[in-house]
Amino acid sequence: MISTKAAVRQSLLDARRSLATCQGVLDAARATQQVQQARRVALYVSTGPEPQTGSLIDWLLAGDHEVLLPILYADNDLGWGLAPGAADLVPGRLGLSEPRVDLGSEAIATADLVICPALAVDRTGVRLGRGGGSYDRALTRVPAGVPVWAAVYDNEIFDQLPSDPHDRPVHAALTPGGLVQLT
Repeated sequence: MISTKAAVRQSLLDARRSLATCQGVLDAARATQQVQQARRVALYVSTGPEPQTGSLIDWLLAGDHEVLLPILYADNDLGWGLAPGAADLVPGRLGLSEPRVDLGSEAIATADLVICPALAVDRTGVRLGRGGGSYDRALTRVPAGVPVWAAVYDNEIFDQLPSDPHDRPVHAALTPGGLVQLT
């Protein structure tokens, strides 16, 4: 495995750019009891070659679940707003789509399940993001016992990834192929 986070990130981003099609995580999420039972799910709007979340957001909203979506602040921290539907999102920083109303950074603490983006995870729960620290900060606000999953492709689960003390672990990887519990 490549030893530095920056090198691993670049390698994973290059691999994602070469994907012919981007798969979604709707079927895998819909098959889990935790998603079905969650009243409020913190999720994200996928962009580019990320595992696609749009149909999952639509399915959750159609099933009367509440969906919290991130709002990227200037300091790279995250606020959260309720998803009104994909057509009602507004442009945010760095080309992201965001809800119009910001409930604040603490709103993630009200989620029953958190599904965050990642470039890869390892079997011990290390999550490798894009390097801005936004989700590491946000995940510190998630109460103990609330499941935190990273959405990745099936081939983005590794035995070991580089990590730093500030990295926040995840409990599972949600992939197009299914949910993979991490230790």
